[in-house]
Parts: sequence; C-alpha cells; structure tokens
Amino acid sequence: MPEPTANAAPVSAPATAGSSSSQPHLSRALSNRHIQLLAIGGAIGTGLFMGSGKTISLAGPSIIFVYMIIGFMLFFVMRAMGEILLSNLNYKSFSDFAGDLLGPWAGFFTGWSYWFFWVVTGVADIVAIASYVDVLAPGTPLWIPALITPVVLVLLNLPTVKAFGEAEFWFAIIKVVAIVALIVTGAIMIATHFTSPSGQEASLANIWNDGGMFPHGMFGFVLGFQIAIFAFAGIELVGTAAAETKNPEKNLPRAINSIPIRVLLFYVGALVVIMAVNPWRSIDPATSPFIGMFSLAGLGIAAVVINLVVLTSAASSANSGIYSTSRMVYGLAQDGNAPKAFGRLSPRKVPQNALLFSCIFLLAGLVLLYAGDSVIEAFTVVTSVASVLTMFVWSMILISYIVFRRRRAALHEASAFKMPGSAFMPYVVLGFFGFMLVALAQAADTRLALVVAPVWFLILGVAWYFNRQTPLQQARIEEHKALRAAELEGLSR
Repeated sequence: MPEPTANAAPVSAPATAGSSSSQPHLSRALSNRHIQLLAIGGAIGTGLFMGSGKTISLAGPSIIFVYMIIGFMLFFVMRAMGEILLSNLNYKSFSDFAGDLLGPWAGFFTGWSYWFFWVVTGVADIVAIASYVDVLAPGTPLWIPALITPVVLVLLNLPTVKAFGEAEFWFAIIKVVAIVALIVTGAIMIATHFTSPSGQEASLANIWNDGGMFPHGMFGFVLGFQIAIFAFAGIELVGTAAAETKNPEKNLPRAINSIPIRVLLFYVGALVVIMAVNPWRSIDPATSPFIGMFSLAGLGIAAVVINLVVLTSAASSANSGIYSTSRMVYGLAQDGNAPKAFGRLSPRKVPQNALLFSCIFLLAGLVLLYAGDSVIEAFTVVTSVASVLTMFVWSMILISYIVFRRRRAALHEASAFKMPGSAFMPYVVLGFFGFMLVALAQAADTRLALVVAPVWFLILGVAWYFNRQTPLQQARIEEHKALRAAELEGLSR
C-alpha cells in the first residue's frame, strides 16, 4: 500500500461524483465582512430573542451560567471544525470531512441530518415570524406569513451567493444593533435607578436577591439547558460557507476565535441587563424579554421596533437555513447521496434545484401553527427536535476530529489553527452533549425530541442501506477502506 500523503484529498471530492469540469462550480464570493457577520448571525439565533424568557423562568439567574457553559463547549467544536477544514481546502463542508475520515456513511448521515435540522429550524423560525406578525398586525391570519416567508427566502437566495451574503450581513447588523441598544438602555436604567410601575427599582442586585443564583436548585439549572442550546444552533454555519469564502485561511479563524466575545456580549450581557431591570420572576416565559424591557422603559415605539427586529432575526435564521440546506444537498448530490438534479448549479453558480427542494418543506410551518395550543408550545417542540439533530452534527464533527488527529497526525502537527486541548477536549464536549440529552428528557415538551430523532435515524439507516448498493457508493466505500488501510499502515511504521 502506498503511504498516505499529508495532503490526501477527501474521498468525497467532486471528481468521484462524476461532475464534469465544464459544469459551473461554487464561487468563493463571500468576503471577510460577509463571513464575520454570517458567524455573528449564526451565534445570535431566534432562540435568544424568543426562547430566553422560558429559559429564565426555568433556571432563574443561573441561566447566565448556562449560556456561558454552552458557548465555552461549542468554541471547541468550532475550533475542531476549523482545523479540519483548513487542513484540506477541497472540503466543501463538515459533511465532506466526516465522509472522508469516518466513511461514506458518515457523510450521508451528517449531511442529511444537517439538512433536516435546518428544515426543522426553518419551520421554528416561521412559527416565530407568524407570532410576531400577529403582534404587529393583530388579526392577521397565521397562514399568510407562513406562506410568504418561503417565497421571500427563495428570492433572496436565487440570484448569487454574494446576494445571500449581503442580505445576511444586514440581517446580522440589525440584530447586533438591537442587542447593543438593549444593553445600553438597560445600563442607563440601572444607573438612574429606574423604578417600574410595580415599584421595583432597577439594580444588579435583582439578579441574586430573589432566591440566589440557583433559585430552583440544580434541577432548574439543568432544565435551562433545554431551550438555551437551540439559541446556539447555526453557530457552525461558517463551516458550510467554507467553499464559498474568500481567503478561508485568514477569514475562518477570525470568525471562529471571536465566538467567546460574542457569547459574553450578546448572551450574557443582554441577560444580565434584562434580569437587573426586570426581576426574573416577573418575566413572562411566553413572550420575548427583549420586547418586555423596552416596554417597561416606556419606549413604546422602541418596543414595536424590537418586534420588527425579532421578526428580522427569525427571517435571518431561516435565510441562513435555506442557504445551508441548499449547499448541503448540493454536496450530497455531488457524492451520489441525493438525486443528481440537486447537484446542478445555475449559470449564477447557485444550486437552485436544491434550494427549491428545501423551501418546499418549510410549508410544514403551516401545519404546526394550527396543531398546537400556543405558538410558544409549537416553538418549544420544534426547537427541541432541532437541538438533538444539531448535537448529532456537532458530535460527528468532534468524532471526525478525534480520527483526524490520530490518523493524520502530520496534518495536525502542521496546522496553524490547532484546537486547544485537542487531546482531551473532544471527549469532554461529547460528554457534555450526553448530559444535554439527559436534560432534554426532563420535561414532556422537550422529551418528544428523543422520540422523533431515533425515527429519523432509522429512516436514514434504511435509505443508506439501499444507497450504498449503487456502484458509485461501492467504489467510494472501497476507496475509503484502501485509504484507511494505508493510513493505519503508515502509523504502524
């Protein structure tokens, strides 16, 4: 067997899928400002705006630690992803390197699970959009925004990837401005000892003077992780944009390394201000605490604006989801894991067939809106399913990294973007995800996700059983086996 080189190409390279050199390829049109704001937009999800009220009611002030812990753990997932992606720029996404390092089955399961995650998340975003349209224009039938949103998303994504980047850039700017405005407004209210109509004075002491930091004990603290984890879903979005990023060696590390700062500012900073101004027991779990704080400050117009911002945030998340799913299905089709039609690009280098395919599934939001007793109930159920799926994808990234570090030690040693604590942190984070599954099992509305997820993986297993019988997949499986044998032989020398 030949000894594997340090720059071994992934087995899922487009050439193996039978793509023609005459076909258009994905264009590296996303600049540094696009990728930076894409990373910020991924870190600030709809869960922060819409779900933080419920997490506060479950965990109390300890929710601050919940977000810090999740952000800390996911930083290592992102560093692992970044190191592998930069080790071989032929990788289009983490689905590619999972297929290369773990086998074609892993690329199939990771790619389709990520697609399903974003479809589910997109449905949750449509639920949120319908909710806020109802607030801004009471009496509006819920089916109208649920039907219009997918159409708008298609129009935003069809032109070029740069058009998507520009739309997401401004979506993210709006979210950042809204959170900064909330923090500044809250800080002023605290500094001026603002007193609410109920007689409660704004003070940092409100965070700990009502039962301490853990008013519901460790059980309440654990429950806080259920919804909070969804707020970070999409943080890995820069990984799916790797193939369309200019100068990825420079721009990806910048985006990934800024994650701790984003978590401290956008999550911890915002929640500290909210609970200092508005005592945590008085926060309505069924509404956005962002809107509640501006209303409390007497800024009625600002509260309306924040409603629009939250609606924009949900649209941003859905926009990112449609982008991700279209690229993931495109990559799956290139590897023979999806119909060939989804592997074709338009003259503008956009996978339009994959894009339209994903948008169709967002119409499931129509059914969900009318199936539950409340919008927040529907949102909780859907986000719980999405949380399990995204943790599976994050876990596949970490498992791929463990294999990468062991079998391709030369690439790891040569990396200029090594994951900190690479010898042990992947196992720590995987253990944390196991804890997250236990947390999701503690409540009926989130426990449903632990039933839906196995059904999904069973469906995938059946699909893979038939797909692996094709000549293309058999060739890819044999190629992977040969590469793995060569790598193991090289390690044994």
